Amino acid sequence: MSHSYFTPATFRFLHTLDRHNSREWFSEHKDDYERHVREPFLQLITDLQAPLTKISAHYRADPRKSGGSLFRIFRDTRFSNNKLPYKTWQGAHFNHERHREIPAPVFYMHIQPGDCFAGGGTWHPEAGALKHIRDFLADNPAAWKKATRGKAFREHLQLGGESLTRPPRGYDPAHELIEDLKRKDFVASAGFSEELACSAELLPWTLATFRQVAPLLDYLCAAQELEF
Repeated sequence: MSHSYFTPATFRFLHTLDRHNSREWFSEHKDDYERHVREPFLQLITDLQAPLTKISAHYRADPRKSGGSLFRIFRDTRFSNNKLPYKTWQGAHFNHERHREIPAPVFYMHIQPGDCFAGGGTWHPEAGALKHIRDFLADNPAAWKKATRGKAFREHLQLGGESLTRPPRGYDPAHELIEDLKRKDFVASAGFSEELACSAELLPWTLATFRQVAPLLDYLCAAQELEF
């Protein structure tokens, strides 16, 4: 039976971290982070392990505290003008078993005050992977439309990410999917409220969303010659 993971204290912590983003403040409130954010998310990831394999046997929910599905709360500030040390959100990515070999699409969940969502796809693919996706898209338009324009997908998910303003070089500007060929990201997501995040409906809602976005990931895996 489903149970709740997050509480209003989860969002209070993240909201306050946004106002007091310093190592000193975080050190004083690290126990709150562990209790209200990290541990509940790790439990959710643990509970997603078995049902995720029923959506795809090649994807993993990894509840390890380090190196698993949960993103670190620490920001990488080495190459950024923004030197704030902590993310003000907590996210998890559920990777393909071969993600270290091939840039595979992911399932994703994001918790943040005023901006919670789940979904999946390929975000900011490198040049080689982007060309594979565009070539596959140009050659397989019917399968793309089936993956992203079905009733369940359209009712629950929204395609997002960045796009070029002009058609990419080497592709027919008159192609029926030229707007999709312009995409720099191939992702879809559905937002959810803090109330749902704090309820026992979060796990079944997340699994339903992953099932709805699965055809997109299946298509993107095929573009990279990966099994889904």
